[in-house]
Amino acid sequence: MQKIKPFERTAKIFQISNESAKYLLNHVQKSFKVEKPNHALILEFIESQSYEFVPTPYDIASAMKENKVWDYEIKSPPAKLEDEEDLYS
Repeated sequence: MQKIKPFERTAKIFQISNESAKYLLNHVQKSFKVEKPNHALILEFIESQSYEFVPTPYDIASAMKENKVWDYEIKSPPAKLEDEEDLYS
């Protein structure tokens, strides 16, 4: 019997591609400064939450820290993208 990988389960939960799920899990890890959680722990945390949409990797990482699932230092939140002002309206 073939074991389902964390990114495959994540893809199924959020109904996204396997590549997007890998990206999500990797960037949750990158949200932490030094100590990084493994994909299985991130998946376990995601399954314990009831997300109605795909959260950002930073949101998952900060929720893991707040819930003391992975209580290590987290990086600063990523810069928010803002639309440029419409010059022609």
